[in-house]
Amino acid sequence: MNWKGDNLALHVFGASHSETIGMTLEGIPAGEPIDLARLQRFLDRRAPGRTPWSTPRKEPDTPEFTGGLRNDRTDGEAITAEIHNTDRRSKDYSVLAHTPRPGHADYPASVKYGAAWNGAGGGDFSGRMTAPVCIAGGICLQLLEREGITVISRISEIGNIHDVGELTSTTANNAFPVVNEASENAMIEQIMATKAEGDSLGGVVECQVLGLPVGLGGPLFEGMESRIANLLFAIPAVKGVDFGAGFEAARLRGSENNDPFRLEGGRIVTGSNHAGGILGGITTGMPLVFHTAFKPTPSIALPQRSVDLEKMEETELRVPGRHDPCVVPRAVPVVEAVAAIAVYDALLSRRKELEAWN
Repeated sequence: MNWKGDNLALHVFGASHSETIGMTLEGIPAGEPIDLARLQRFLDRRAPGRTPWSTPRKEPDTPEFTGGLRNDRTDGEAITAEIHNTDRRSKDYSVLAHTPRPGHADYPASVKYGAAWNGAGGGDFSGRMTAPVCIAGGICLQLLEREGITVISRISEIGNIHDVGELTSTTANNAFPVVNEASENAMIEQIMATKAEGDSLGGVVECQVLGLPVGLGGPLFEGMESRIANLLFAIPAVKGVDFGAGFEAARLRGSENNDPFRLEGGRIVTGSNHAGGILGGITTGMPLVFHTAFKPTPSIALPQRSVDLEKMEETELRVPGRHDPCVVPRAVPVVEAVAAIAVYDALLSRRKELEAWN
């Protein structure tokens, strides 16, 4: 599984129930110090088994670096890290050998890959594979912060509960990042109630990238929306992405949606930010704002209709295993990770442009 940007390249390997999963990240400049303790705290936010509202599967998610770092500094070579899967229960999925789970990739993957595909835990389609992505993203987050660029996120919606208030950096690193305490309590209560019913919930994550310079990105395929959305849709369960006002912009007039320019302390800013900090695919210097929609976890305890592929008969299925009743809280750092990868790649491109012009 590979992604290639203008300057960075990311290879993710392994599967949900393989002995190890990991990543190789190419293109990071040499000499950059990496705070491994801080990286571990970032990975802990995504790791399973930490809260009552996540899967009971427990994994330490401690990366073992096998290349690219010397004395906790990048050496210019590809950075490779592995995570050992220590809490596998592949036998839970034996009953699914011939019966695809609704909402999962089981059926199309079995057709595409045949008997070679191992679907235990979702295989390489599993949300488990976002752990190595967070290693790469956690590294990029640290590099961006040295440039004065920060990435902050919050859960803006779960079920029918909306977080009320403005997103600030105070939500960062929280296990359940929301602005309003009442929203947090209501969301957790709804998740736990839905879990007790054997069902699941989806939701929306709001993310902002602050401190960006003007000029990252480009037109058409080089646009920042294209770069970020490409990586966001690699996250399992993501079904929608919008930037700035998003779909709401379709309901506004031009006079309402346009962000007027003004001067503030000798700097050009906009009076509103319906554009989400991007015009023509290029950053404006205002906060880059986007929202990511996640579907409800498809593995639920309620009976569901499926087909026994061996007998070619319709059947009723109860999905075994351990699953999140709502993936959204653990998805927040994944959203931050992929945003950081895309933005850092664009930042490296901008540096090359400026160097060429000078």
